[in-house]
Amino acid sequence: MNWSLAFDPLLPIWAIVALAALAVALSLTALARRVRGAVVRLAAGLCLALALLNPSLVEEQRARLTSVAAIVVDRSQSQGIGERSAETDAALAGLAERLAAVDGIETRIIEARPGNGAAGDGTRLFEALANGLADVPPDRVAGAVLLTDGQVHDIPEDAARLGFQAPVHALVTGRDDEIDRRIVMEQAPRFGLVGTEQSVDLRIVDDGPTPSGGDVRLTVRRDGETVEEITAPVGTAFSVPFTVAHGGPNIFEFEVAPLEGELTTINNTAVAVVEGVRENLRVLLVSGEPHAGERTWRNLLKSDASVDLVHFTILRPPEKQDGTPINQLSLIAFPTRELFSVKIAEFDLIIFDRYQRRGILPLVYFDNIARYVQEGGAVLVASGPDYAFGDSLFETPLGAVLPAEPTGNTLDEPYRAELSDLGRRHPVTRDLPGAQSEPPEWGRWFQLLEAAASSGTTVMNGPGERPLLVLGREGEGRAAVMLSDQAWLWARGYEGGGPHVPLLRRLAHWLMKEPELEEEALRLSVRGDQLVVERQTLGDSVGPVTLTGPDGAERTLTPTEAEPGLWRATADATGVGLYTAVEGERRALAHVGPTNPKEFLDVRSTEEPLAALADGTGGSVRRIVEDGSVELPRVTTLRRAGRYAGDDWIGLKTSEATVLEGLTRVPLFAGFLGLALLLGAVSATWIREGR
Repeated sequence: MNWSLAFDPLLPIWAIVALAALAVALSLTALARRVRGAVVRLAAGLCLALALLNPSLVEEQRARLTSVAAIVVDRSQSQGIGERSAETDAALAGLAERLAAVDGIETRIIEARPGNGAAGDGTRLFEALANGLADVPPDRVAGAVLLTDGQVHDIPEDAARLGFQAPVHALVTGRDDEIDRRIVMEQAPRFGLVGTEQSVDLRIVDDGPTPSGGDVRLTVRRDGETVEEITAPVGTAFSVPFTVAHGGPNIFEFEVAPLEGELTTINNTAVAVVEGVRENLRVLLVSGEPHAGERTWRNLLKSDASVDLVHFTILRPPEKQDGTPINQLSLIAFPTRELFSVKIAEFDLIIFDRYQRRGILPLVYFDNIARYVQEGGAVLVASGPDYAFGDSLFETPLGAVLPAEPTGNTLDEPYRAELSDLGRRHPVTRDLPGAQSEPPEWGRWFQLLEAAASSGTTVMNGPGERPLLVLGREGEGRAAVMLSDQAWLWARGYEGGGPHVPLLRRLAHWLMKEPELEEEALRLSVRGDQLVVERQTLGDSVGPVTLTGPDGAERTLTPTEAEPGLWRATADATGVGLYTAVEGERRALAHVGPTNPKEFLDVRSTEEPLAALADGTGGSVRRIVEDGSVELPRVTTLRRAGRYAGDDWIGLKTSEATVLEGLTRVPLFAGFLGLALLLGAVSATWIREGR
C-alpha cells in the first residue's frame, strides 16, 4: 500500500500561478506598509490557490509479481549417451515438482535441441535461455537451472552478458570417471582433382584418468566401401593418403578401433567430404562431309567451359586431286596415328559428325576406337546419309560397339521428333522443354536414317516410332548414334526451333559418365533440415529405402514418383553426422552439418566449463548422480544475497517487481472540509482586520 499526493487543477496552471503571484504581491505590499492582517491575507490567498490546484491523496493497490525461473534442458546428441537422457528426465521431473511448491515462482521449461543449420556451433544452452526469457523483464528473472552434461559451447564470457542479475545453477549428468577415445581431424582438403592423391592429418586421443598409448587399427572407407586398414599411433598426429575417385562429393570415413570400456564410439569416426573436381573433359570432334549443321556441335562444345575441344574437319580426302601444289595448301595432314593410337586414351569422348570411310582411317584405328570404348571411352556418331551405305562406320570394327544397325534406307519427309516411353524417364531426355505437349512443341526435321536398335536404349523416335537417338553401354564405355544430322534446324530456330542445347549437352555429358545423368542411381542430399532421397530409374517402380542415421537408428522410406523416372522421399535429419540410404544393392551417403562438429570433440561430462560463470552469478555447478541414482538439491528463495547455493541447496532470487491493481483518491479540498477551510481562511482575515 503506497500513498502519494496528486493534483487535478480546476483552472489552467498559468491562471492559478498568476492568482497566487497577485496574492503574494498584495501581501508583501501590505507588509511593507504595516497594514494589519497582511499575513493572514497571504495565507488565505495561498489556500485559495491550493484549492484551485485540487490536491488529492492517492492510495495505490499493488500486487507483487511472480519471479520466473528457467529450467534449461540440454537435448543435444551428447546427452543421449549412456543413461544421461534418463538422468535428465528424472532431474527435470523432480526439479519441476520442487519449484511448483515454492510460492511466488513461475517455472519455465526451455528445451535446447540441436538445429542442423547451427550444428557446428555445438550445444547452445544460453542462446535457448535468451530466447526463452525474451518476454520476461530482467528484474523478474529468478535464475536459471541448467540440466546438462557440462559440454556447452556458447557460455558467456562473464555474468554481465547474461542480460539479467540472478543465479545460474548447473546440474550435471554423467560421471566423473568416464573414459573415451576420439579421433580428431586436424587438416583435410575440401577439393581435389579426380584421380589425384590427397591426404588428411589425424590424431587419436584417449581421454580419461589414465591416458593410454600404443598403436590401434584405423579403417579407411570411401563412400561406404572399405579401401584400406592401417596401424596408427595414439596421441601423435599422422597423415593418411587417399585417392579422389570421382567428381562430386567423395565421402571418406576414418574409423579407429574402440577402447575397452569407453563412453561411446560415436566420435571414433572422422569424416572428410572432398569435392572431386574433374579436369576439363577432352572431346575429339571429327567432321566429315561439310553440311549445313557442321558448326552445331563445335559451337555447343566450345561454349561449355568444362570441355576442351579438339576439332578436325576433313576438307580434302586422299582421292581428291586438283593439281594444287602441296606447298600452296594451308591444310595440315590429319594426325591419325597420334589421335587414334598414341593419345586416344586422353579423350573422354570422340564424336564423328557426318563421317564416312574415305581411306583416311585404316581399319586398325577403328579397332583401336572400339577397344577404347570397351575400356571406358565414349563414341557418338552424329550421322547423315553416309551411315546408311557401304562406307558407313557401322561396316568397320567400330560397328561392334554401336547400338544401331542401319538398314540401308533413308526417309525423307517432315516429322517431329518424339520421346519414347523410356526417353520420358531417361535423364538425357526427361523434361526437355516442349516435350510435355502432344505433339512436342519443336520444329520439324526432314530426314531420318532407318536403323534397328541392335542394343541399348532408344530415347527418341522419328515417324512411325523409328529410332532416332539410341544410347548404349559397351563394356566399361558408352556409345550413341543419332540417326539424323538436322539438329541444326533447332539451333537456327526453324519453326520455333527446339531444345538442341540441353539435348546435345546432356547427351555428351552422359557419354562422359556425368553422375547426375545415370539412368539407375540412388542419391541422398541435405536440404535445410531435411534429407531428400532420390531414386532415378527406367523401371516402373522402386523398392523401399532404408535410411540409417549417425546413431545407427533405421527408418524405412517409401519413395513416390515425382516425375517420370524420378522417385523421391524426404525425412527429417535427427542429428549431426553421416546418413546412409540403401535400396537393394544401391547405396548413397550424405553428411549433415560439419564433418567435425564441436558436439563430439569431447563427450565426457564435466563441471569445468560452467564453473566460472555460475560462480560469477552466485550459483553453483554440481553432479546429480550418486551411486547410480539422481539426487537433487533443495530449492529455496532469497530476496538478495551474495551467494545462492549451499552444500545441499540452491537458491533463486525473488523479484521485487509489482503490478498496479487499483487506485483510491481522496480530494483534500472537496466537500464540506474544503469549504470549511476556505471560509475559515476568509473569516480569519476579517477577524484580524476588525480588531
